Amino acid sequence: MATRTFGLATITLPELDEPALYLSNVDSLASSRGIVQDFAYGDADLRSLDLTQTQLVTGRLSSVRAKRVEFEAVSLHGVEITGSDLGSARWTESKLTRVHIRDCKLMGAALDGLVLDDVLFEGCKFDFATFDKVRATGPVAFIGCVLTEATFTDCDLSDAVFTDCTLRLTEFGTGRYRNTDLRENDLSTIRGVANLAKVRIDPGQQSDLAEALVNELDITIGDD
Repeated sequence: MATRTFGLATITLPELDEPALYLSNVDSLASSRGIVQDFAYGDADLRSLDLTQTQLVTGRLSSVRAKRVEFEAVSLHGVEITGSDLGSARWTESKLTRVHIRDCKLMGAALDGLVLDDVLFEGCKFDFATFDKVRATGPVAFIGCVLTEATFTDCDLSDAVFTDCTLRLTEFGTGRYRNTDLRENDLSTIRGVANLAKVRIDPGQQSDLAEALVNELDITIGDD
């Protein structure tokens, strides 16, 4: 079983290179049965990628470039997505289990009502993305991701890990962040500091949070 550990989170990843596993190349992720299994899909330039009420089980998406992505109730289990540009994706009401998303662009994406269990985002760009009502029910990690001006609202990111991420003007709105691991990040420009009760930081990051709070409250510091 392939696992990776970040801080206190150990994530179980999809195992797609086992000798007994054969992934069939497919030309489309649409299926009349509502499920696509043991698949490989990639090297595709698309005007749009629209899926509804679909399960993607045990498979790999690679080098997929789509100008518009609409996923509604599209759940993934044992899936790897690499080197893809999913544009301003709209992904709603779905569950991701044992999913590895690596070196992908989801800039301006709207992720709403996702449930994450054993999910690793690695080297991804989430600039201006919005995460609404996203729940981590198992291990979740953002590693080396760019989340410039991304927004988290009404999310439960308890025990999730952020490591070596760009969090410039990233906003943590109301939600649950108990034991969210924010170590090894520059927190000096984040927003929503008051919502980050019970998170985990390094001793040196206390000054980062103080600076972020001063900036957020527009406090003027001076002798006059």
